[in-house]
Amino acid sequence: MEDTVTAQGWILVCELKDIVPNTGVCALIDEGQVAIFRVGEREVYALDNYDPNANASVLSRGLIGTVGGRLVVASPLYKQHFDLRTGECLQAPEHSVRAWQVKLQDECILLGPPLQ
Repeated sequence: MEDTVTAQGWILVCELKDIVPNTGVCALIDEGQVAIFRVGEREVYALDNYDPNANASVLSRGLIGTVGGRLVVASPLYKQHFDLRTGECLQAPEHSVRAWQVKLQDECILLGPPLQ
């Protein structure tokens, strides 16, 4: 599916069915990488794909779980945990990443601007 921009400025990334539940994918948005995560059947989150702890674009390949009641993705390289709602790195807050606005519309995942 080709990325398109809606009248409200949201970017159509992919269909919900394109992402296996409890995994992430990487989307190229304006020459930058955004990790899109599907949690369960209908929750979606988006973070910058770049892990500043590892200096690599790998967050979309991380494992989804919870730490202290927070929904997180664990980086596949050094295992730091990033809050899926805020982008905060739990082990090193100075290495937090941007969280993005994301929503479902008609079974499609739309990406809005960063939250921060």
